Amino acid sequence: MEITVVGVGYVGLVVGTCLSDFGLNVTCVDNDDQKIKLLRKGLVPIYEIGLNDLIHRNIERERLHFTDDLGEAVENSSVVFIAVGTPPRDDGWTDLSAFVQVCKDIGKSMNGYKVVVIKSTVPVGTAQKAVSLIEESQSRQLDFDIVSNPEFLREGSAVEDFMRPDRVVIGASSQRAIEVMKEMYRPLELIDTPILVTSNETAEMIKYASNSLLATKVSFINEIANICERVGADVEEVAKGIGLDRRIGPRFLSPGPGYGGSCFPKDLQALIHIAKKADYDFKIGRAAEEVNRLQMLSIVEKTEKLVGDLKDKEIGILGLSFKPNTDDVREAPSLTIIPKLLQKGARIRAYDPIASKEASKHLNDIIYVKDVYAAAEGVDCIVVITEWNEFRELDLQRLKSLMRQPNVVDGRNIYSPARMKALGFNYVGVGRNLSD
Repeated sequence: MEITVVGVGYVGLVVGTCLSDFGLNVTCVDNDDQKIKLLRKGLVPIYEIGLNDLIHRNIERERLHFTDDLGEAVENSSVVFIAVGTPPRDDGWTDLSAFVQVCKDIGKSMNGYKVVVIKSTVPVGTAQKAVSLIEESQSRQLDFDIVSNPEFLREGSAVEDFMRPDRVVIGASSQRAIEVMKEMYRPLELIDTPILVTSNETAEMIKYASNSLLATKVSFINEIANICERVGADVEEVAKGIGLDRRIGPRFLSPGPGYGGSCFPKDLQALIHIAKKADYDFKIGRAAEEVNRLQMLSIVEKTEKLVGDLKDKEIGILGLSFKPNTDDVREAPSLTIIPKLLQKGARIRAYDPIASKEASKHLNDIIYVKDVYAAAEGVDCIVVITEWNEFRELDLQRLKSLMRQPNVVDGRNIYSPARMKALGFNYVGVGRNLSD
């Protein structure tokens, strides 16, 4: 089976590489010539655990190829994945311009039956739009089928998520296309991965509903944390208590500064607009968005409450990426929290194990340092934004000795309040019972 993946961003690169590791012949296409040149040399433009080794292995075995020639790639393939970006527009709706162009290009390049697989996250009804776009672009009528195959990859564990997914969703009306998809995903079926076959519209909705529910779960536990702070309860114990209920489960019940990344904010916003277009007010979605916005600002309020007037205060920031094990800062809480601190007159020293370069494209008026202890030098407060593992086992005595004032705002609850108090820190977490 010859596979083409159009779009060598985060999703496309992971999907193409993992499919090649199944033994399939995969060609990844992108119109960014520089990116293609780097990938041909085995230089990976994103940070993702395990991906680098996988790319090198499959390039060496001549199963993974990179090109900027979409036409040739489509002609030589039987399955074409569309994995281009679908970012939000200013009005919150999904920008489908790149998707539309790729559909037209695929139509022009067809030379026989193709299964066109939509991997990009797109609004409900886009699969039908793709049918029209491809048909209108064909020079002669050729059969093809559209499959909606949403991705559920978590940054930092995307390779594992692809190789051992919770489920594979195939949205299609053609039995021929369904059989092609099942054959392609046979290695996953062999490890008992559930494969759900449904309509295109349902598959498209599953993606948005999944991410919107997870985002809502994050906002819910942050609301609970805020209540805990006011009534003397400990949100960590509350989260554990409710997470033991199998109907709820423990995942995504970690309080913090709010969710970020390329998926949750965009997909929740898109679902709100999909509902609005269908003349329905998605109230829970709007509430989850508002809670998330306020939760980021609450970290600034906690810092100000602990330190006092922030004008000319030195603040050390630990963590810039939206989550650990990635250099992605898209919609990261740090991009909201740091500018607010700067607006109040604070000076920022920031450290992240790998995301400083990406963050520097968005945050210019701060000092980037080489390690945690450099971030602590002479500061009036440390603010933990991302829960990198290396932050969990620090020499806290050394950290304290470097700080001007021993104030810590632990936005991820990675330290014990009792221990921090015993060491002489003025400590604030999220929804913690500080009397312990």
